[in-house]
Amino acid sequence: MRVVDGSRLTGIHGYFLLDIIMHFSSRRNILGIYIVTVLLNSCWEAVSGQLSYSILEEVNPGTSVGNLAKDLNLNVQELESRMFQIVHGSKKKYFDVNLKTGFLYVNERIDREELCAKATKCTVNVEAVINNPLKLYRLEINVLDINDNAPHFSENSQSLNIAESTLPGLKFGLIEAWDLDVGKNSVNTYKLSNNDYFSLEIHKGGDSVSAELVLQKSLDREHDSVIKLTLTAVDGGNPPKSGTSQIIITVLDNNDNPPVFSKPLYKIQIRENFPQGSKVIVLNATDADEGVNGEVEYSLRKKGQDHVLDLFQIDSNTGVISVKGKIDYEENPAFEIHAQASDKGQPPMSAHCKVLVEVLDLNDNAPEITVTSLLDTVKEDAEVGTAIALVSVLDKDGGKNGAVKAVISNDVPFKLETNYKNYYSLVVNGLVDRETQAHYNVTIIATDEGTPPLSSTNIVMVHVSDVNDNPPRFSEPLVNVYVKENSPVGAIIKTVTATDVDINQNGQVSYSFLKSNSDTLPFSAMVNINSETGDIISLQSFNFEELKTFQFKVQATDSGVPPLSSNVTVNVFILDENDNSPTVLSPYSEHGSVNSESIPYSAEAGYFVAKIRAVDADSGYNALLSYHLSEPKGNNLFRIGTSTGEIRTKRRMSDNDLKTHPLVVLVSDNGEPSLSATVSIDVVVVESTADIQTQFRHVPTKDDGFSDLNLYLLIGIVSVSVIFLLSLITLIAVKCHRTDSSFSRYSAPMITTHPDGSWSYSKATQQYDVCFSSDTLKSDVVVFPAAFPPADAELISINGGDTYSRTQTLPNKDKVRQ
Repeated sequence: MRVVDGSRLTGIHGYFLLDIIMHFSSRRNILGIYIVTVLLNSCWEAVSGQLSYSILEEVNPGTSVGNLAKDLNLNVQELESRMFQIVHGSKKKYFDVNLKTGFLYVNERIDREELCAKATKCTVNVEAVINNPLKLYRLEINVLDINDNAPHFSENSQSLNIAESTLPGLKFGLIEAWDLDVGKNSVNTYKLSNNDYFSLEIHKGGDSVSAELVLQKSLDREHDSVIKLTLTAVDGGNPPKSGTSQIIITVLDNNDNPPVFSKPLYKIQIRENFPQGSKVIVLNATDADEGVNGEVEYSLRKKGQDHVLDLFQIDSNTGVISVKGKIDYEENPAFEIHAQASDKGQPPMSAHCKVLVEVLDLNDNAPEITVTSLLDTVKEDAEVGTAIALVSVLDKDGGKNGAVKAVISNDVPFKLETNYKNYYSLVVNGLVDRETQAHYNVTIIATDEGTPPLSSTNIVMVHVSDVNDNPPRFSEPLVNVYVKENSPVGAIIKTVTATDVDINQNGQVSYSFLKSNSDTLPFSAMVNINSETGDIISLQSFNFEELKTFQFKVQATDSGVPPLSSNVTVNVFILDENDNSPTVLSPYSEHGSVNSESIPYSAEAGYFVAKIRAVDADSGYNALLSYHLSEPKGNNLFRIGTSTGEIRTKRRMSDNDLKTHPLVVLVSDNGEPSLSATVSIDVVVVESTADIQTQFRHVPTKDDGFSDLNLYLLIGIVSVSVIFLLSLITLIAVKCHRTDSSFSRYSAPMITTHPDGSWSYSKATQQYDVCFSSDTLKSDVVVFPAAFPPADAELISINGGDTYSRTQTLPNKDKVRQ
């Protein structure tokens, strides 16, 4: 039956419902009661928004409690996918939900007496939880009592000794019956078997019903020395249940006056945890007789109040009732003590009284915190308001001593939201980042309102689970790799590494090449990458003369869902190796042949003999050539420019000089190790300049006259030279302007003039050595390409005397791979 918290039966409908329930309250009609209760759901008035159900105890497991999905406006088809469940605060799971139908049903036997003892109202509080999104619903299920327990007496028989002379109207206390049921199903009345002497007087106060035996007429010992009566306790169930106890009355000889208490009912209040031995109350009873018949002794009734006898005692002479056990409000908020006073006459006569002791609660119980986890871990991208646990706080004390407030004491991204009374939800209240903090210790402090207040602490550890919210990251967006040419195939030229701060699969990184439509080179045929380690492996041996640099991108991708990735650009620069020997250019390039040049006998010192030209396919210092001359011993007639290759005479001829001079010219580069080439030249001395025939070019004779044609020729040569110089300067400016920004760290352009009339030009990306002969009639331009990058390589300066010095610096940015 679905009702709302605070619901109440009203008017004629309420009485009608109660009558029907009483009519069907036998065990065989439990199901009938449930059906009637459901049908009369409309008799209940909704007062607040708390969703409540009611169910009779002892119904069969599987019995439906209510259509929970309908009452919560949930789609039945989504219950299973959204993991709809019932969360209990206790170990027993009394209720569950059918995910196919949405009905709440009884999961196991419910015994109200076991669950709530003598509590007037018995409720089971549960939480209904549904995910995606996560929502909590508070349910209160009232367990209704049925009359499944009969009243019973603690003693099957009880004895009374009554003097024959006792006057009618005197009352005698009896042992009370006990019924585990509550309300109308508990003890309602007592009945006494038919007899001539006694009747019952019923006392009803609150939830307790007691009976006293009243003497109606004088006893006659000679006629009835022993009287046996039957006391029956009847509950208010429908049908009623009952229990009996036999009363055995022994009629004694005359003892005129029985003791009389000053009050038939005493009331007293004591504090919880009242010290043992402390006085509770003093009873006073008097006997009108004299002597032994007037002496009074006090005692507590031995039967039917075992729990009282464990906690209280009475002084038989003074009537002082004192404490001998621990008084705990949470166990017994009140006591009913039955005492009696007896004289010492023969036969002894007695009287009884009742002492009601009310226990005042003290704040002696700290709150108890119970946490029920809804999620094993919290995702770091959990939204604010996501519930992760249910927190219940219980204080056994009553009143303000039992009023509790729970708070989170430390600074964490969580908070407590009040669900219902002392029930809370622990929810996300801020950003949760696993990379910043993998778990949180949430300190919950519950404090009551007692004086002084008591508190308790519970630390809840919340683990944060990882989500793929961080892509792999490289340490820098651009990587420069320097590889020597002719490096072996399969060598690791670079290892790129990306780190992912996520964990497990979200942090597992794999590497691959990122293909682009703009790729002009098939780099996949040149290099490969290990997807696990990031090692970049060469698939071929590189040749600087064919390929100087290439570029590609590496992508690092994690294994999360969805995967995240990042890129890095890799620039590969091929470094030149000295793997090419100098090559002598025509006309002296015939391998194995002997070349010849002629000079006149009258040649002055410095006479131009020949010019050896050579080139080297390498770059930089590997292509910077030097020329050396080898002559026969004792002959010191010729010299060669180390940088120009021009062979000239060192002095005039003498008669002692040979007519033919075999010369060997060695052309060497500046690589390590140095490579070289040789060329042989025979210089023949002739008597007349007319006999000179050279393979290179004839030396024209100087005309003593200076004609107009010579003037025009000179102007033309100067103009061409100026235009050439302007064009070269313009080219240098354009090259400097278009230089890629990644190479801007290298040195500025540099022009060097050599003593022999040659000059060199160097730039960040290329260097050209342009050589001119001082003899304009034999001028050639030789351009030497330089290796990259010259600014981090070697600088050469040409000194007078055709010598050079070298200064070398290593690359200052990235390590060169061997």
